[in-house]
Amino acid sequence: DPLAQRAAAANNDDTMLSPMTGLVRVVEAKAGQKVKAGDRLIVVEAMKMEHSLVAPRDCQVAEVLCEKDQPVDSGAVLIRFELDNPA
Repeated sequence: DPLAQRAAAANNDDTMLSPMTGLVRVVEAKAGQKVKAGDRLIVVEAMKMEHSLVAPRDCQVAEVLCEKDQPVDSGAVLIRFELDNPA
């Protein structure tokens, strides 16, 4: 999904932001979950279209800040990721 790839690239390294104002339809992420780049984590519906938000990289979910059927504004933080610790 090209839109999902662009949305992932637009997010900061430690947060996933809502790309638009809409309604959270699906929350697949859970705190503590390890995810791989491209895994679908959230689906936001806007203007009767669903937009999948995917993990920007292999990482661990620190905190999920939204829930199903919650309205969100553009730029709202939906997920925080664990910061990578240098080895």
